[in-house]
Amino acid sequence: MRVTWTAGGRDDEGAPGAGKGDRVWRLTFMLDPEDATTGTCTDGQRLELRTNSCQVRLPPAASAQPSARPSTQPYVHPDLLAVAAWTVVAPWTGRRVTFDRPISPALAEAVHDGWGVEAGPVGAEPRSGTRLAISYSGGADSVAVAAILPDAPLVHFKRISHPRVPNRWTHYRSDVLARLAGQTGRELSIVTSDLEFLLSYPRPGYPEHHAVAAGALLLADELGLGGLAMGYELGSRWLGGDRYVHRYTPDNPMWAPHGRWGRVFAAAGLPVVLPVGGISEAMTMRVALESELRDQVRWCLRGSGDGPCGTCGKCLYKELIQAAVERRPLATSLTASSAVARKWQEPPPYGGQEMIEYGCARVPGIEDTPFARAAEHLRATEESTRWLDHCYPPAIEEIPEPWRKQVATYMEGIGLMTPDEIARVENWGVS
Repeated sequence: MRVTWTAGGRDDEGAPGAGKGDRVWRLTFMLDPEDATTGTCTDGQRLELRTNSCQVRLPPAASAQPSARPSTQPYVHPDLLAVAAWTVVAPWTGRRVTFDRPISPALAEAVHDGWGVEAGPVGAEPRSGTRLAISYSGGADSVAVAAILPDAPLVHFKRISHPRVPNRWTHYRSDVLARLAGQTGRELSIVTSDLEFLLSYPRPGYPEHHAVAAGALLLADELGLGGLAMGYELGSRWLGGDRYVHRYTPDNPMWAPHGRWGRVFAAAGLPVVLPVGGISEAMTMRVALESELRDQVRWCLRGSGDGPCGTCGKCLYKELIQAAVERRPLATSLTASSAVARKWQEPPPYGGQEMIEYGCARVPGIEDTPFARAAEHLRATEESTRWLDHCYPPAIEEIPEPWRKQVATYMEGIGLMTPDEIARVENWGVS
């Protein structure tokens, strides 16, 4: 794999790289003979490649004066450019990746140890920073992170169309999500990119989940970042996530600090921080809805400015969690025969099963909802799911030292798990 970043190029409207286009970074890559156009991302999803270029457009520099050109291209350390590219090309790379500028020995070692891929050329000095930013989607999990870290700037990724790939997914309202992010009143950088259109299968999406951080990586030097907070919670970090095997995952390759991606980001001086990695989605929902950002919470990718669509699978799943937190009946027009509810008519295991158990144990009238069959299978009770109201302590220990105390203080307010509750986490998936 041969990777090239070009500063400038063309912006998302096809204009040459002048003015605002000066802050466009264009990525192109060429496959080596041993590379393939089909691949697998870290969570096991099969992928097919459609095209070999994309762009990431950075917002105007916050420090630019009105009389100055706000589009000045920022300096980006070679390691940051390399990691941003690696989040895109990793699934297709066979034996080696050649970047267009030297990277640090630590990053080359992390890529080799994680993927068995030779990375180079090598020759750059390592980088570092001091600030922590939040990769902010606007969903309940990332809003909870923003509530816990009220002084951290937000970096929001916004999908835009690709100049060579027709956009047949216009129901995805990236404009609404970006507008809601702008209403938070927080220091905010909105980064736009067409990298999700690199895929022909399964649909537009991130080649690796970490590609959502491409903009934060390219802004890290400009913002002085030394860490990137993400909203991955207990289920994603420790309980196997969605497409993972249903088991306890202390060595989670995506989100463990010692996993392949954790090591790569740390080598670039931008370790991934999971402030809500020890609490469940029920708790991130509670934190988000009790925060000053409540009105900006939006997990639905299809809803308009008036609210979420209410008919997609994610809306149904999150409605179960919100209803459980608020101790009220489910508010949905969907039925058990709805296509998006079909998976919950089958026996477990389910993706996000801990939250299905939590919701089925707390939502009044669950027997009259699309989750009735799941409730019959799971037989969960409030007592059997009480551990999901507390924080798993090892998740706090994973927070890098500069931000650990702040997160620990907040989690102590939520409440730490007892030894018996810790055992529930660590025996997850054991019959």
